[in-house]
Amino acid sequence: MQLTFLGTSSGVPTRSRNVSSIALRLPQRAEAWLFDCGEGTQHQILRSDIRISQISRIFVTHMHGDHTYGLMGLLASCGLAGNPSRIDIYGPPKLDEYLKACGRYSQTHFSYPVKVHTVQPGVVFEDDEFVVSCEPLTHRVPAFGYRVAEKDKPGRFNVEQATAMGIPPGPLYGKLKRGETITLPDGRVVKGTDLCGEPEIGRKFVYCTDTIYCDNSVKLAEDADVLIHEATFAHQDAELAYQRLHSTSTMAAQVALNAGVKQLIMTHFSPRYAPGNAIVLDDLLAEAKAIFPHTIMAHDFMVYDIPRRSVEALVTA
Repeated sequence: MQLTFLGTSSGVPTRSRNVSSIALRLPQRAEAWLFDCGEGTQHQILRSDIRISQISRIFVTHMHGDHTYGLMGLLASCGLAGNPSRIDIYGPPKLDEYLKACGRYSQTHFSYPVKVHTVQPGVVFEDDEFVVSCEPLTHRVPAFGYRVAEKDKPGRFNVEQATAMGIPPGPLYGKLKRGETITLPDGRVVKGTDLCGEPEIGRKFVYCTDTIYCDNSVKLAEDADVLIHEATFAHQDAELAYQRLHSTSTMAAQVALNAGVKQLIMTHFSPRYAPGNAIVLDDLLAEAKAIFPHTIMAHDFMVYDIPRRSVEALVTA
């Protein structure tokens, strides 16, 4: 699981930061999932290592333009860049209506199936490898945060040991691989867990923007490996944050601390903190690290690999 930041500014793009979009690369299945799709996202993708033809799912947090204006252009281009078999889009109410209106007035017709799913709190997607869930956040319009949880994988099955024990290949191996306990014809009882290595603990990634500090952010982010959280304002500008229902750097850090996450990555920065101003982004980073030391700031085209956690690390934590 690898994250690529395609846009890290809030509201409007700047010379160095585009508006919101993040790609989650899943190399094991040759897929990329997008989270938000602000204006210019497809241009950012072309400048990155993401392949448009691999985009299979898009998760939209809310309907504000800096998170959606790039969606229709990207979808139109996807059909010309490899003919995807299908793209599923998840988002708040009115997203389907918005896309249909864009297609109607621009006379755009997709050459592949596009399915829009209106999300509700809870699980929005699940397959054999992942569970994606969402919770409502606190913003000026309906907004949702997303949690991607990779399912745990069983440890490596020790075929050599099973053979040495005289266990015949076949259906019994399947049961043992799943950790089940079996009884052999000679009466021996064998536990599958004794023949498998330590399980691979699934990774957890959470994306929360746009929102002010809220309990649902903490709920979503609980024990996450990586929390991406908006930090539009500096702590000094908390009044603006409350007025506009955005987070400060310290609110983002407080969510990370209360949720027990392993890494906080801040994004969605106001252009008011450009170099040369009284407050700059390094000040926001210092504010957050004073509360939650494991904090970094995202920048456009930053790539972050989500590491696996060992069972021993989980026990220690």
